[in-house]
Amino acid sequence: MAFKKQYYSRVSILVAGLFLLLLNWAASVWHTRIDFTAEKRFTLSEATKNLLKKTEGVIEVQVFLTGNLPSGFRQLGKSTEEMLQEFKEVAGNKIEYHFISADEKMPGTATSYADTLVSMGLYPINLTSQVEQGQQQQLVYPAAFMAYNNRVIPISLYQGKTPLINFQELSSAAALLEYKLADGISKITTNEKPVVAFAIGNGEPEDYSTYDLVQNVLKPNYTLFTFNLKTQPLLPKEFKVLLVVKPTLPFGDDEKLKIDQYVMNGGKIIWFVDRLDAEMDSLQIKNEVIAYDRNLNLTDLYFRYGVRQNPDLVMDLQCDQLPFDVNGNGQFELLPWNYFPVFDSKNNHPINRNLGFVVGRFVNSIDTIEAAGIKKTILLSSSANARKIGTPALISGKENVNAPENDKFKTANIPVAVLLEGKFRSLYANRLSQAMQDSLLKYNAQYLPENIHDTKMIMVADGDIPLNAVIKGGQPIAMGMNPYTYGTQREFMFANREFVLNCLEFLVNENGLSEARGKDFVVRLLDIKKVKEEKKFWQGFNTILPVILVLIFALFFTWMRKRKYAKRNL
Repeated sequence: MAFKKQYYSRVSILVAGLFLLLLNWAASVWHTRIDFTAEKRFTLSEATKNLLKKTEGVIEVQVFLTGNLPSGFRQLGKSTEEMLQEFKEVAGNKIEYHFISADEKMPGTATSYADTLVSMGLYPINLTSQVEQGQQQQLVYPAAFMAYNNRVIPISLYQGKTPLINFQELSSAAALLEYKLADGISKITTNEKPVVAFAIGNGEPEDYSTYDLVQNVLKPNYTLFTFNLKTQPLLPKEFKVLLVVKPTLPFGDDEKLKIDQYVMNGGKIIWFVDRLDAEMDSLQIKNEVIAYDRNLNLTDLYFRYGVRQNPDLVMDLQCDQLPFDVNGNGQFELLPWNYFPVFDSKNNHPINRNLGFVVGRFVNSIDTIEAAGIKKTILLSSSANARKIGTPALISGKENVNAPENDKFKTANIPVAVLLEGKFRSLYANRLSQAMQDSLLKYNAQYLPENIHDTKMIMVADGDIPLNAVIKGGQPIAMGMNPYTYGTQREFMFANREFVLNCLEFLVNENGLSEARGKDFVVRLLDIKKVKEEKKFWQGFNTILPVILVLIFALFFTWMRKRKYAKRNL
C-alpha cells in the first residue's frame, strides 16, 4: 500500500512538472494581455500592428530620456519604454531600443548626440530646477533617433505649449508616443517618398525664410518638386500635395485653371496665404505700416471651394512679443504685440490633437460658406480675447506705448485655419472659355467639372506660419521661434513645425495612423481633501490587511495539514 502511494505521488509530481513546463512553453509562444485603462493606453491601434508586422529588418531606437531628469520627464521616459515594449510584443526582435544620455559622444566621433539633435532641428528644453545650492539650469532633450538600413531620422517626443512644464502637456506627449514612433517607422521603412510640390511663380519666398520648411520638414520626409504655375504645364496627378506658401503676386486664370483641375483630379492643397500686405520690414524702418489688400485674385476660387479669406487682421491678447523703445531712450523692452496672435489647439481633429501653441503674423480671419458636399473643420482659431480690424489699417509701433484696451478684445474663437473635405466643384463649370479648353487639349487633358472622388485641402490665412526668421549673420532659425528671444532664457519654440508636419501627414499618408494620433490620456489628479481625510484609514488598511491575509493562509494551511494526517492515522 505504501509503495502504491509513493508511486502515485511520484507520478503526480512528474505530471505536474510536465504540465508546468508545457504551460510555460505555451505562454512564451501564445500570450495575451488585458488593458484595463479607460483610454486603452496600452492597446495598439490596428494600423500600428499591421505596420509592425510588415516590418522587415531591425529598427533601432535610441531615446535621450535618461539620467538625472525632472520627475515628469522620467515618467515620459518610462512611458516611452513601455510603448517600445508594446511594439516588441508585436514585432519581436525587429525592434531594439536603448536609452542614452544626449551628452554622450557619438561612436567614433568627438560630436555629442546633443549637437547632432540641434543640427537636425530638435532643440532642447531649458529647465530651471531647485537644488540645495539654489537654482540650476538643465537642458533636456525629449527626443529619439530611429535607425534602419543606414538611414537615421529624429523623432520629437514632446512639444510643450509654454516654457513652463505641466503634467497635462506631458500626458499629451505620452498619448502621442504610439503615433510618433509608428509614424517614424512608416517613414524610415518606406523606400519611395511621396512627392510634394512647392508652388512658385506668384512671388512665393525662395530665400532663407523657407530653410526650416525645406530642410527639416519637406526633404527628410518627401520628394520635393518645385513647380512654376506660370510657365509649367498642368500639375501632375503624382503630386500628393501642392504647397502654396505666401504668394505676393496675383494669380491669372491660367494658374487658377491648373490648380482647379489638379483638385478635380483628386489633388490636395495646403494654402498658407496672406491676403493683406503687412510686413515687419516696413514696420522696423518707419515704425508704421499700412496693411492693404494684395489682390491675389483667389477670392472666387476659395468661395467655390467653401471658404472666404477676409481682408482684415486678427488681433489677440494672447500673442507673441516684440522689443519696443517704450521711453524713447533706446532701451528696448519686450512687450506683447497683438498682431502676432498665438493660437491654441481645440483638439478636435488628428491634425491639432495635443498640439502646442502656434504663432502667426498679421493673420486674416476665415469664414466658411455653403458648399454642397464639403465638410469643414476649424483647425486653428483665436483665444477668447480677440478682435478683428478692417483694412486698409495703419499699424504703428507706438500702439504698444500704452496697454491695449482690453474691452475691445471680446471676440472669441475667430477661425484662421480650416480643413475642407469632400467632392469639390470646378470654378469654371459652365464658364470654361475656348482658350482654356484649347489649353487643356494641348496637354491631352480632359476638363473635369467636379471631383472624380473625394479629396481634401487646408486653408490657413497666414503665410508666415511655415516660414522661419533669419537672425544676424544670415542664420536661419526654426519656424515658430522668435528671433528677439532666440538664445536667451525666454527662448521658446512654438508648434508651427508640428502643425505643418501634421497637415502634410494627414493629407499624404494613407496608412491609417490617424487613429493612433487621436488618442488622449486623462490626467487623474488626487483629491487632496479626500487624501487628508482618509490618510490614516488607508495607511492602516495597507499595513494590517497583508498581515491578516498571511495569518488566514497560515491557519488554513495548518488546518489542511492536520486534516490530511488525521485521515492517514485512521
